[in-house]
Amino acid sequence: MNRKIVIAVIAVAVIIVGAVIYLRSSPTLFGPAEIQWWHAMGGALGEKVEEIAAGFNESQSDYKLVAVNKGNYTETMTAGIAAFRAGKPPHIMQVFEVGTATMMAAKGAIKPVYQLMAEAGEAFDPKSYLSTVTGYYTTADGELLSMPFNSSTPILYYNKEAFRKAGLDENTPPKTWPELGKFARKTQAAGYPCGFTTAWQSWVQLENFSAWHNVPFATLSNGFEGLGTEFKFNSPLHVRHIQQLADWQKAKIFDYGGRRGDAQAKFTTGECAMYMQSSAGYAGIKRTTKFEFGTGMLPYWPDVQGAPQNTIIGGASLWVMEGHPTEDYKGVAKFFSYLSSAEVQADWHQFTGYLPITTAAYELTKSQGYYDKNPGTETALLQMTRADPTENSRGLRLGSFVQVRDIINEELEAAWAGKKTAQQALDDAVEKGNALLRRFEQDNT
Repeated sequence: MNRKIVIAVIAVAVIIVGAVIYLRSSPTLFGPAEIQWWHAMGGALGEKVEEIAAGFNESQSDYKLVAVNKGNYTETMTAGIAAFRAGKPPHIMQVFEVGTATMMAAKGAIKPVYQLMAEAGEAFDPKSYLSTVTGYYTTADGELLSMPFNSSTPILYYNKEAFRKAGLDENTPPKTWPELGKFARKTQAAGYPCGFTTAWQSWVQLENFSAWHNVPFATLSNGFEGLGTEFKFNSPLHVRHIQQLADWQKAKIFDYGGRRGDAQAKFTTGECAMYMQSSAGYAGIKRTTKFEFGTGMLPYWPDVQGAPQNTIIGGASLWVMEGHPTEDYKGVAKFFSYLSSAEVQADWHQFTGYLPITTAAYELTKSQGYYDKNPGTETALLQMTRADPTENSRGLRLGSFVQVRDIINEELEAAWAGKKTAQQALDDAVEKGNALLRRFEQDNT
């Protein structure tokens, strides 16, 4: 082939490739670049997610954020991992907090948020976020791995009408476990069959119980320091607490109602006078109760030094998946800046009951008078921010924890039914849970 023709062909090819790269990095020429956000929010929450996406799209013209519901948390995470393996991952994936260790172990699959924001040149100050929220999703060096989104913490709900009938101060919920036992007996004497119940028994009565009392749930800072962790929730304090609940179960001072939020009807129908549930349950409880209720912080055992400390979060965060062009990640970073804005976060917090992720959003909500108009909605924030997190109250970073929770649920149910002592149940749960940790460790080293 003529040398001049070869040179001309190469030159044209270079121009075409350059044009493609230029056009790909200039989304406004052929419309905005599409950013896929897979999430697990259904119903009214899903509609709010769509509203957030629409707000971001209206705020700029370079990117189009598409929010796609992929089912529940487990289904969304499974779909995201499968999509990554197929080479077609979403840009953003919502993952529940117990999936954090699994996401971290997925080498090459995620782009850490701190790296994303730095590469995109977006203003990003980790100190502007609530440390008790972001602590769950940071490295040992404090670098943010995923963007907190829907974060909540368990609180105490109580029936003010029941308190009045029992001769209790309707504005003073019990602060300690001994007080809660006394209050439960008084409300039972006033005609309420059940003193109190709980949702999410592992999350509330073991995971948050540990953080609230500043004792380890597991070794190595609850898994933050590495994979070689072992469970510690069969300590004398944990055993004493679970045994007390099991003893109370016999007289319905405590009445177990299910593993997830199944027990809520026991409270909203007036059967149980008190209920421990996520702060994000506030709106749903308000819609379904016909009586006035209040909120309080979780009770604690007063003889435990360092209690109360701070509780830890549940909910989910947003993980950024690898495998996309650089320009797309600039759009993801811009969205995270938008999502973190005080206005967006305050609106999300007030609509859903989830926690705001920034101090500015918290302050804006207070300045708008929201907490004054809606008494009890600030309880979770006060509980979460009452003390700086310790290695015991920062959060959990544990492999296979979805399956571990199933084990804990089975063993606690054996204790409630009187089939096992608290010591036996917790010892068995720890042994089985440690076996899963070792398997997870082998698969990821």
